[in-house]
Amino acid sequence: MNKTQLVDSIQAKLGEGATKKCAEAALSAVLGSISDAVKGGDKVQLIGFGTFEMKTRPERTGRNPQTGKEMKIAASTTLAFKPSSTFKTVVQPKKKGCAKKSCKKK
Repeated sequence: MNKTQLVDSIQAKLGEGATKKCAEAALSAVLGSISDAVKGGDKVQLIGFGTFEMKTRPERTGRNPQTGKEMKIAASTTLAFKPSSTFKTVVQPKKKGCAKKSCKKK
């Protein structure tokens, strides 16, 4: 789904009176607010969806896969998204148990 399709979906969910321009403005406002908050160092937690936050990775030692030599990997900051358990179950429902005898409890 691209942004245009998402705007169309939002417009449909808002009802008959909503325009495409209104739906696009709503989406831009939400995404802009999340971006600004995370950029400012805040954690954005949307109950039932997930959490956006900036995480810092400390400097560490790694290995060059070609030569095997140790090298320092610089500290970095990255954006992290952790989906909520509710969102996980909607997107990826639990699988049914294994039918094999080895999987069954004794």
